[in-house]
Amino acid sequence: MRRHTTWRLLAALLALALVAAACGDDAGESTTTAGGTDTTAGSTDTTEGEPTSTTEGAQPVDSCEATVGFMGPITGDVAFIGEVQLNWFNYALDTWNEEMGSDFQMVEGDTQFDTAQSATLAQQFLDNTAMVAAVGPAGSDQVDAAGAVYEAGDPNFTFISPSSTRSGITASYTGMFRTVPTDDDQGPTTGDFLVAQGAANVFIVDDQSSYSTGLADSVEESLTAANVTVTRESVAQDVTDFSALVGTIPDDANFVYLPWQVAANGQIFANQMTEQGKEAVIFGSDGMDSDDFTEPGSYIAAFAPDISAIEGSVSILDGYLEQYDDTNTFGPPVYAAARVIFEAIDRVCQTGQTPDRANVQAEVRNTDQADTILGSPISFTEDGDLAEGRFFIFQIQEDGSKTLVE
Repeated sequence: MRRHTTWRLLAALLALALVAAACGDDAGESTTTAGGTDTTAGSTDTTEGEPTSTTEGAQPVDSCEATVGFMGPITGDVAFIGEVQLNWFNYALDTWNEEMGSDFQMVEGDTQFDTAQSATLAQQFLDNTAMVAAVGPAGSDQVDAAGAVYEAGDPNFTFISPSSTRSGITASYTGMFRTVPTDDDQGPTTGDFLVAQGAANVFIVDDQSSYSTGLADSVEESLTAANVTVTRESVAQDVTDFSALVGTIPDDANFVYLPWQVAANGQIFANQMTEQGKEAVIFGSDGMDSDDFTEPGSYIAAFAPDISAIEGSVSILDGYLEQYDDTNTFGPPVYAAARVIFEAIDRVCQTGQTPDRANVQAEVRNTDQADTILGSPISFTEDGDLAEGRFFIFQIQEDGSKTLVE
């Protein structure tokens, strides 16, 4: 796994200082507010790989330089997410620099899927004056921890989560955006699918995280509205013996819904269901979309498509796989988030300004990409949510592969 190291920040800091000295006159300054006021009248739609700007009379800066952070669970219980996300970030960075002749730098932060660590990293990112934006964190609880630090320290700091789905979270943080849909989309999609599959009795177990309880509430509401019988239980994320809980699953339950973030626990749950002869089919949330959960016949929801089926994204995937061994649906939204930031920085440079946190955030708000790796447009609502997004449902096959069913 290739990693960019933090020592390169010294060079980035020096370069930014030199650019600021050269462009520090009144014409080159930005007065963007914390709310993200547009400072680049004339910005136009941007498709992936084609950053553009139509600001008349502006002279692009000679060297467009900036540092962007990455924050994800590179180690810990969900390292399968962080490792792939980091790889996709590095791939996006390397291909951008090669394609554009840029020298964007990165700083890597490992949240370990821990809220305290996420808050610590957020403060380190804020203290790095060369850093204009970041991709991550991955989970909604970690977003809350980092977002509180960013909001208090500098609301102009932009961070784009590639996998946080909790509804309403973007409204709490000025600089937050995301490249995935929300649980307002996932909950009803899951509930409607279960009803369509003939669900009459569903057993729901949340893992006590805000992510999980929110999704469980949404699916339960959807099922109850369709007169489906719902039994609701709760278990902590650090529990791995579910035998007693499994024993309470009603014999007539058709489905077990697990909105969990630790997919390996979901597999343990499935194994213990088999041991006790429970025949209900498991439906896992997007957090279960992992090679750690391979129970045949089970369903999972995913916030991103299989990009190998998207014609315009196949070449990107092929290039990625030439350098990295593995991927999953958590990866492409990182690439999309990184490109949003890189193109925003480039548009700032095209106006003759030196990229900073305020003008980069303003350009992120202006994002209007027609063609993306995800096969759908990317633009943002006023709160920073993805304007157009949908969840996908896959079924796990006997060989562990996943087949799109909806």
